[in-house]
Amino acid sequence: MRKSVLLIMMLFAVSMAANAQKFALIDTEYIMKNIPAAQSANEQMQEATKKYQSEVEALAKEAQKMFQDYQAKSSTLSAAQKTKTEDAIVAKEKAAAELKRNYFGPEGELAKMRDKLITPIQDDIYEAVKAISQQHGYDLIIDRASATGIIFANPRIDISDEILRKLGYSN
Repeated sequence: MRKSVLLIMMLFAVSMAANAQKFALIDTEYIMKNIPAAQSANEQMQEATKKYQSEVEALAKEAQKMFQDYQAKSSTLSAAQKTKTEDAIVAKEKAAAELKRNYFGPEGELAKMRDKLITPIQDDIYEAVKAISQQHGYDLIIDRASATGIIFANPRIDISDEILRKLGYSN
């Protein structure tokens, strides 16, 4: 009886080991920092962001100045002039909001720039991860950069450097 229970437990342990899943970690932030094209793309995105932000802020400041001028002169303006000035201020504020949406919105210039510059690099990383996953039989690869629930991970399961080598970049 003992031998059969022991045999069953050993078979169970072997079957559990056979069904063990292989997994690995990558750090996409680390990978992106080590790809020159990604660094260049990030710099272009930052420059565009600064440029667009300054344009939006300039338009918003114009609207603010118009409002301050209106407040200072409102006692001397006729009702028609007040209405006309208020409409101009509202139009300027709407123009600033529209410009902000055109630059920073989901369909804006920055989103288009990101699709053009960053997405192809991310697609290459994905293809490299997929190839290495199939090559080594990984069932799961977790991105350390986006997995906030990871408290500790053994560095030996991090395959970020292998991904970089697959993409043609060495450390």
